[in-house]
Amino acid sequence: MAIKQELEKKDKVTCLHDKHLSLGATMVSFGGFDMPLLYQNGGIAQEHMAVREHVGLFDVSHMGEVTVKGKDAERYVQHIFTNDVAGAPVGKIFYGMMCYEDGGTVDDLLVYKIGEEDFFLVINAANIDKDWAWMQQQAESLQAEAKAAGTALDFDLQNRSDYYGQIAVQGPEAEHVVETVLGIPCAEMAFYTCKTFESNLTPPSTLLTPQEIIISRTGYTGEDGFEIYAAHDYIRDCWDKLIGAGVQACGLGCRDTLRFEVGLPLYGDELSESISPIMAGLGMFVKLDKPAFVGKEALARQKAEGTARRLVGIELMDRAIPRHGYAVLNMSGETIGEVTTGYHTLSTDKSVCMALVDSQYAKLDTPVQIQIRKKVFPGKVVKKQFYNKNYKK
Repeated sequence: MAIKQELEKKDKVTCLHDKHLSLGATMVSFGGFDMPLLYQNGGIAQEHMAVREHVGLFDVSHMGEVTVKGKDAERYVQHIFTNDVAGAPVGKIFYGMMCYEDGGTVDDLLVYKIGEEDFFLVINAANIDKDWAWMQQQAESLQAEAKAAGTALDFDLQNRSDYYGQIAVQGPEAEHVVETVLGIPCAEMAFYTCKTFESNLTPPSTLLTPQEIIISRTGYTGEDGFEIYAAHDYIRDCWDKLIGAGVQACGLGCRDTLRFEVGLPLYGDELSESISPIMAGLGMFVKLDKPAFVGKEALARQKAEGTARRLVGIELMDRAIPRHGYAVLNMSGETIGEVTTGYHTLSTDKSVCMALVDSQYAKLDTPVQIQIRKKVFPGKVVKKQFYNKNYKK
């Protein structure tokens, strides 16, 4: 117990940590942060359905934020990012990955184009230190290439993860709640866009100018939703207003069940250093027709030749629940893969999972089995999206 307590003391806390405790949240260690798993007045099922049917509020302040600014900011982003941001309009958001030279995934992330020479990168909490070190290494490499060619690149890379807090308001009523409770106009925002505005709070004495707020419309739940990034005091004020208006606080538990149902990946499960975007079925976010980027050659080869394993969906013909790491078998009982994430879904009442399997078994309707403890349960390969997304487009 003493060891466990000592380990827990090392976890960081978000700017909303005391708010979670006051709501009776069950706290867990996630990505190096002490985060709410679920709340006393809800529970995963209630929180999940609040987002599917009404609206829910998430603390996602544990996520990392990196800014890239300068005349050559776009060139740097193009160098590290699999998607293509060239010439994009201000306010556009892109999903994609940063990859190693061998095609393995450093992280999946969102890239916001805040201004013509201003990009905002949102990375996973568990990967902040690793990503930041890799980004700095790539910046040095790119500058070295430019120097060898007799030039210098103009871009500034900053890790702003400690500055920004972030909340996500998700669900079919999210637009109405953001506009009426927070007073932020957002109805005109298209899917995967962002905008900035200034805080209406009195700036803390440590700030010389009003706080800049970023709001985006993406969502990691399959529902319409907004993300708000700002300094901690503004985020705390927004949280209090939303909770005061009766919005359901939601923890990491339902965040995972929601993203899983609509087939969205989680780094460490469906993407990793050994799972490339091509293996994960995310080739649409790898733009091989753009100039060179880190990992391009390996990913092009994988796309052309195929990969030994592929990520698939599997539906069981039983109510047993497949969990991460459980073995996937062929009908002869041979191991052909393993489960990455599995649940008995709350929205569709089915036992399903995502799994990485040998490519020869990745075709839809292929019969497979999953080893759950001492029993084997039959299933079949299906699409990875188990519930239809309801984004506003």
